[in-house]
Amino acid sequence: MSVIADRLKNVSISASAAMTQRARELAAKGIKVVSLSSGEPDFPTPAHAIEAAHAAALAGDTKYPPMDGTPALKAAIIKKFKRDNNLDYDASQIVVSGGGKQVIFNAMLATCNPGDEVVIPTPSWVSYADIVKFAGGVPVAVPCHEQAGFKLRPEDLEAAITPRTNWLFLNFPNNPTGAACSRAEMAAIAEVMLRHPNVWIMTDDIYEHLVYDDFQFCTIAEVEPRLYDRVLTMNGVSKAYAMTGWRLGFCAGPKDLISAVSNVNGQNGGGIATLTQAAATAALDGPQDLLKERAAIYKERRDFVLDRLSEVEGLRCHRPEGAFYIYPNISGLIGKTSKGGRKIETDVDFVMALVDEHHVATVQGAAYGMSPFFRISYATSMEKLGEGCARIAQFCKDMR
Repeated sequence: MSVIADRLKNVSISASAAMTQRARELAAKGIKVVSLSSGEPDFPTPAHAIEAAHAAALAGDTKYPPMDGTPALKAAIIKKFKRDNNLDYDASQIVVSGGGKQVIFNAMLATCNPGDEVVIPTPSWVSYADIVKFAGGVPVAVPCHEQAGFKLRPEDLEAAITPRTNWLFLNFPNNPTGAACSRAEMAAIAEVMLRHPNVWIMTDDIYEHLVYDDFQFCTIAEVEPRLYDRVLTMNGVSKAYAMTGWRLGFCAGPKDLISAVSNVNGQNGGGIATLTQAAATAALDGPQDLLKERAAIYKERRDFVLDRLSEVEGLRCHRPEGAFYIYPNISGLIGKTSKGGRKIETDVDFVMALVDEHHVATVQGAAYGMSPFFRISYATSMEKLGEGCARIAQFCKDMR
């Protein structure tokens, strides 16, 4: 008799995590792997954030923390939302969790009943659909096609909403495509949502500060204030401040919803480590110049990868507005055979042959709900990007 709960039957292991593990296994055998699969900044955590955590530890701030966040961190988050997004919240509208993923998990467990539908623009982060399934909901994928810049078209959103729809997820800049919505594009999405007052909106703004070419980020509650009471705005310190290992995300929204999310948070995790909260407070309250400085470096990396891959026959690359991913189309290579003898019939075949034959770890588009593509993360050094692009180019060139 199995001890595994039925709720896990349709929940898969993260494809990006699986590929990162594959790269580690090859590296353990002495193989030099270029890993372009992980969405993790290679920059250090800001020194003042580390110093704040150290000072908190020395001061004895090592006891159980408040369940929903320390007063100092909540104040910093309130200030952040006003400074960056022109959104006003009070402390009762804020919850701090163990990373952005836990925010989403808590929100779905707090609000989803069996059969509730959650609309997810696709390609999308691998965990959205699985979290919805875990909570008993039904993920409804809405394709955001390459021809539309991987953006959500209002007419497609309208067609996906039914009487069972409970939530809409938004993630722009997007993982895996890097696509971002202009204010006009976001306003068009908001206009649809105004016609559906019973649908909540979850906006994952974790890549907010990673935008390029003078693109101006916007979030839906800012663009359309009439939706304010139906939006859960999620963010964190992992991507912009290079604090992935500190595990801290936060969200803001209407008080009743936040109370429910906080209730779940208290049962599945509790308060976040006091030292992490001290570090995040310092990051949000401290100098913000590093955000633009690092975004400029990411832009250089994006341009470098686009230049290299645009020369590769069989690949087609959309120019992303944000995040740190490129999502090349490999339709020109489907049906070919790699030098190692693997027939490339899917993007899964492509990424597995690439890692096994040329030792470059990427992630298949199928994991994000749209094929035939693969995702490259350029959150790594120019040296690794140069080597990775050269290996990808050779891999594609050798196909017959």
